[in-house]
Amino acid sequence: MPKIHPTAVVDSAARLADDVEIGPYCVIGPHVTLASGVRLMAHVLIDGRTSLGSGTVVFPYAALGLVPQHLNYKGEPTTLSIGAGAVVREHVTMHVGTAQGGGATVVGDNCFIMVGAHVAHDCHLENNVMLTNSVALGGHVTIGEFAIIGGQCGVQQHVRIGRHAMIGGKTGVDRDIIPYGSAQGNRAKLSGLNLIGLKRRGFSRDDIQKLRSAYGLLFSHEGTMAERLSEVADLYSHHAGVMDIVRFVRADSNRPLCTPASGSNGNGG
Repeated sequence: MPKIHPTAVVDSAARLADDVEIGPYCVIGPHVTLASGVRLMAHVLIDGRTSLGSGTVVFPYAALGLVPQHLNYKGEPTTLSIGAGAVVREHVTMHVGTAQGGGATVVGDNCFIMVGAHVAHDCHLENNVMLTNSVALGGHVTIGEFAIIGGQCGVQQHVRIGRHAMIGGKTGVDRDIIPYGSAQGNRAKLSGLNLIGLKRRGFSRDDIQKLRSAYGLLFSHEGTMAERLSEVADLYSHHAGVMDIVRFVRADSNRPLCTPASGSNGNGG
């Protein structure tokens, strides 16, 4: 039977696994689903059609599943889904999706969402993403697995951030960041590859060297981007990491691609 503090307000229609723990002064709405091992520490508000995966822990004053900050939202039955093993720290806010944006905000497994971060409507975060303190994601942002977003970053609507990317603190991100890329600045500019992150994730020296070589070619000053991209795809067609970058660049997007600062030699960091 769920362990619910007497001061918590839990709607009788909410679906709770038998071992859920709900701490003091939490408020849980009727369409909420909490899987096995979920723990809400205190003063947590969860509303809307929101589901939390097994083992997820939510710290005080987080507000999850409230209506989106979108002028065209008319109360449609949209959702927020948070995966297993997530950590949601104090004062985090996440909103449900919008009908116009696909209807779902999704946060994957083992994501670490630090103090004061905001995940807006229709965002999609893959597994193992880290948002550090006070990161603000606009609507429709997508972030690939193992990406890390530094403190106080603002990410504009519809931006894509590739897997294993690293964004430095206080960066304004208004362009797409390639997989494995590292970016920083008042308006984000690529500064190379996320070499430290790649080493920590166990990428081999050969893989890292091929990614660096492909990066240097892609952002060189010879020919057009389309020509360089085709050359990279031909040279590294059997390398999964490089082809991640190729597919990312070729995909449709609402935002331009983030590139190195003017004058950079594009050597991959």
